[in-house]
Amino acid sequence: MSKVIAIANQKGGVGKTTTAVNLASSLAVMEKKTLLIDADPQSNATSGLGIDEEEVEISVYECLIKGADPKQAIKETTTPNLDVLPSHIDLVGAEIELPELEDGEHRLKVVIDPIREDYDYIIIDCLPSLGMVTVNALAAADSVIIPVQCQYFALEGLGKLLNTIKIVQSGLNPNLDIEGILLTMFDTRLRLNRQVAEDVKRHFKQIVFNTIIYNNVKLAEAPSHGLSAVMYDANSTGAINYLHLANEIIAKEQPEEQPQQETQI
Repeated sequence: MSKVIAIANQKGGVGKTTTAVNLASSLAVMEKKTLLIDADPQSNATSGLGIDEEEVEISVYECLIKGADPKQAIKETTTPNLDVLPSHIDLVGAEIELPELEDGEHRLKVVIDPIREDYDYIIIDCLPSLGMVTVNALAAADSVIIPVQCQYFALEGLGKLLNTIKIVQSGLNPNLDIEGILLTMFDTRLRLNRQVAEDVKRHFKQIVFNTIIYNNVKLAEAPSHGLSAVMYDANSTGAINYLHLANEIIAKEQPEEQPQQETQI
């Protein structure tokens, strides 16, 4: 059965979609059958993997609200072993409609359960809010990755997200774990970035990933080509960072393997 991982942070611009796309692609090239669920109405994860939103007839919205079969919505990508359950701007309406539905907090779990056996990993790209769609993602997930930008105010709002996770754990999904906090957009030239990284590691210790995602132009360029960094330029720093992250996540499932060395700040 697959492991379901939500990528969540209510702050925008922290590398959430970049992480979802590139982690999913990295797991796929490491021969793990992977599904990326785009649960953000901006559809950046969908377009970032070369799928035209205008050509999407059945999206995650229809699956959530109308009970559409997710197997009919899932699309293959040019990356071997990687499929996408695409999003659409219609998903904006789900925030209003989900509370009106019976068991509205578990609709995404209902969508995922029939397809879990088809994948090794299912990655959910959440929208930058703590609304009903994000709650659905947390209720359906086995664990959550929290991307944190290495900038001033990095910890702002993190307490609110952790509180939401606790609420979900206490009621909707008692088995939800924090997979880890991921430091993103790290610039070795900036002293502030090093200080923020040290602060996060000091506050959260063992739940911070060893892998750090460095600022890299290829990460920014790849989506315009409808590709992840590992498919656009496998030798780029961004691609290598996300391959290390994928390896770190896989290693957690295989404790007999040696842990990866910690990235130097």
